[in-house]
Amino acid sequence: MAVYRRTSRPRYTLLLLILTSITVVTLDYRSDAGGAITSIKGAARDAFAPVQSVASAVFDPVANVINGILHYGDLENENAHLREQLAEQRGQVVSARADKSEADALRDLQDIPSIGDIDTISARVIGTSASSLELTAELDKGTSSGVARGMPVVAGAGLVGRVVDVSRRRAVVVLVTDPNSNVGIRLASTGDTGVARGNGPGRRLSVELLEGTTVARVGEPVVTSGLQQSIFPPGIPVGLIQSKGYKEGPERKGVTLVPMVDFTRLTFVKVLIWPGANR
Repeated sequence: MAVYRRTSRPRYTLLLLILTSITVVTLDYRSDAGGAITSIKGAARDAFAPVQSVASAVFDPVANVINGILHYGDLENENAHLREQLAEQRGQVVSARADKSEADALRDLQDIPSIGDIDTISARVIGTSASSLELTAELDKGTSSGVARGMPVVAGAGLVGRVVDVSRRRAVVVLVTDPNSNVGIRLASTGDTGVARGNGPGRRLSVELLEGTTVARVGEPVVTSGLQQSIFPPGIPVGLIQSKGYKEGPERKGVTLVPMVDFTRLTFVKVLIWPGANR
């Protein structure tokens, strides 16, 4: 049976190349040996290139791993810094959007045609309550700023409610969506009057029109009636009709409307100094 023996020729060749390289380097270091040595050095470099490539392929990944371990802390710090910068940029975007939203709200509040020349007190909404018992908003102005119980409150889009409680620096406003809220209204197109009542957060207001023959059109604007001794001035937008309703006795019931004001985004309001507020 033939026995396979590993030849020693590759080992001999490798050893010869290494010795040749050492000799060439030594001669090159000691003196400038001229063109012959240069040629030999070039040939040795070319012959040793495959061995150098294999060694690089084997040891470079190991070196990279070691280098990565040694610099892991630096990479973590850099990543943390980048995450912090990204979070800061996101915060700046959110802040810019909030500033724009507040600027838009203030701009809408500057000129509300429906309140005419009524004197007002500007205030910021600092809190809301949406319990099952009441729907209110708290303002950052009170009696020290001229706010009084019963005063109407409006936003850029329309009627918000009226002041029901007040202290020196704070005021509480009951919203028109509160189940205990009643607002005298009229249809903007016909002038027919009625009463709008709140039904809770996120729900439409119920409307009872006092004329049974009145036909309320879907999408029709509804404003405050401002009848004699009304606690709200006339012509303030309240909402838009969403259903026509039905006739029951002398009244037309089942009419509903969606408030003009988005109470989930209420930021700035104006308190109206209205004579009917104390009634």
